[in-house]
Amino acid sequence: MKIAVIMGGTSHEREISLKSGTAVVAALEAAGRTVIPVVLETNDLSVLPKDIDVVFLALHGGYGENGGVQAALDERGIPYTGPGACASRIAMDKIETKKRLIAAGLPTAAFECLQAPATTTQLPLPLVVKPPRDGSSVGISKVTEWTQWEKAIAVARAADPQGEVLVEAYIPGREWTVGIVGETALPVVEIAAPNSWYGYTEKYTPGQTRYLFPEDAADQPIIQRCQTLALAAFKTIGCRGMSRVDFRVTPEGEPFILEINTIPGFTATSLLPKAAARAGYSFSDLCLKILDYATHD
Repeated sequence: MKIAVIMGGTSHEREISLKSGTAVVAALEAAGRTVIPVVLETNDLSVLPKDIDVVFLALHGGYGENGGVQAALDERGIPYTGPGACASRIAMDKIETKKRLIAAGLPTAAFECLQAPATTTQLPLPLVVKPPRDGSSVGISKVTEWTQWEKAIAVARAADPQGEVLVEAYIPGREWTVGIVGETALPVVEIAAPNSWYGYTEKYTPGQTRYLFPEDAADQPIIQRCQTLALAAFKTIGCRGMSRVDFRVTPEGEPFILEINTIPGFTATSLLPKAAARAGYSFSDLCLKILDYATHD
């Protein structure tokens, strides 16, 4: 069986994608699989070899997570890892995701969508300002004073092709994430970032952020709640195979869903591999298990 690992692409997350893809290639080769690295420079599959049996998607952002590459693989009848084209489109759009979560009765932070050229909000400070269709914390700002507002809007708007901005109420407390493989929720990972802000630098600079596994007895009901909510969100969006659901947990223990990542990272600091390791999977085991769920529409 020939496995193509697709990485690279044209999104803001290209460099992270290359790191993820390289790690996946090494893990699958270590497991004795025949692997062909495929680095995309454009948003199409013209460089994909014709004799590929299955694709492991390590293509973050843009074409990789907005349903584009999934739809192209569906047309070719090639199985691939992660959610299908429709679920990917929904999850990539944080505004559409939040609407669906709310419709399903799942908790998420209060929000507004500012379409260009709007620059005012009815929500009180503190706020989180982000582009609604990007990842890896690109273009995201925390606004605690109105003097920061104009710059935050400009940075977020510049990162969105439609010039839209998502404004969310900032949820104080802890940052947790729940990885899902198949239909199993992995152990919760707590993200202990400097100053309670998990931005791009905090994500990808080794040593900036600590990653913990909540173990206190008082945390156990919250852990179970987050795992249940993660699976509910996963199903609400129509995901399959794998995803990662991010949360903020208030000091009172109330979780709020932030977003769903359909192609989570596979770098040295990535969260899904950390959770899988906690559950007893080696990195190679995790990649192989994700491949087990590869399919197409």
